[in-house]
Amino acid sequence: MALHFEPVEYAERLERLTAAMKAEKLDALLLFAQESMYWLTGYDTFGYCFFQTLVVKADGSMTLLTRSADLRQARHTSNIETIQVWVDRVNADPTMDLKNLLSELDLLGMRIGIEYDTHGMTGRVARLLDRQLSTFGELIDASMVVSSLRLIKSPAELKYVEQAASLADDALDAALPLIRPGGSEADILAAMQGAVFAGGGDYPANEFIIGSGADALLCRYKAGRRTLDANDQLTLEWAGASAHYHAAMMRTIVIGEPSNRHRELYSACREAIQGIEMVLRPGNTFGTVFDVHAKIMDERGLARHRLNACGYSLGARFSPSWMEHQMFHLGNTQAIEPDMSLFVHMIIMDSESGTAMTLGQTYITTEGAPRALSRFGLDFIAI
Repeated sequence: MALHFEPVEYAERLERLTAAMKAEKLDALLLFAQESMYWLTGYDTFGYCFFQTLVVKADGSMTLLTRSADLRQARHTSNIETIQVWVDRVNADPTMDLKNLLSELDLLGMRIGIEYDTHGMTGRVARLLDRQLSTFGELIDASMVVSSLRLIKSPAELKYVEQAASLADDALDAALPLIRPGGSEADILAAMQGAVFAGGGDYPANEFIIGSGADALLCRYKAGRRTLDANDQLTLEWAGASAHYHAAMMRTIVIGEPSNRHRELYSACREAIQGIEMVLRPGNTFGTVFDVHAKIMDERGLARHRLNACGYSLGARFSPSWMEHQMFHLGNTQAIEPDMSLFVHMIIMDSESGTAMTLGQTYITTEGAPRALSRFGLDFIAI
């Protein structure tokens, strides 16, 4: 088996999960999130784009229901012992296979939790599932059960986060010599992703973001490449990934002479991150972090240029997003605790002047001050 953690760690995770299920009075939990299956068993696949679920009973027994294409994948990458295959066929309804499996597992009439809020659960699957199981047992939305357990990372997990952060730094090292007048976005992107692969890393859970000129104001990847001008701006958001654990970074780099607006927005970004570092510690909440961000930005007159979130928890994630559920936004009562891996980003997009500025890095929380993982620091980068 190609497991990334020792058996005792997987056993401890299962013990924590069954304890959480007991607290929620769940007789079984249907895992549809690939990161939940990966965290619990090591199961590593992109086969969640099709129907599959891991049934976890309150007694800790597990059964995977998946397609034939993932049978060997599960055997090779996970510690799951019981695997059933549903058959691809015309008008196939794997939720019927699941209902039969649940019946075999003596779960008729029981309280069953389901991970609905995941990319592994399409709307069609949710409708089929509810139709099949609505009279079978009591269905509970348990989308946050495993997600909440994954917030605090073990020492072994933090090692992968730190490796991911080193790879993210390597990616920026590879990019910087190529960021110049006449430089190609394609070359920059290839160098960054290549550095992660060369360092033994993985594909990230979502595309790297790259955009220059007017595209520097975008917060998402889009197709199409551009050549840098003598006076330009380049926004990059990327992550190192190791065993699917992510450490993200974000920068807007100015080519040529920075404008006064660039310097003004950078000053706001840096002040906000430094303010957040003072509250990114136990005793505060994710909402507290956002409040600091909003206060500093708004006092500088940037309310209409900032975003309504300023970061999120990171961990082992699968496409299409490296973001975990828990975000820094208004009113989030999630407590900050030691050993969380958290990405803080400042994003200011001034469409009126066409000026972009971003600044972001990943931290590991401690009993006191958070520990930044990048060796680059927060200096303004102008080339």
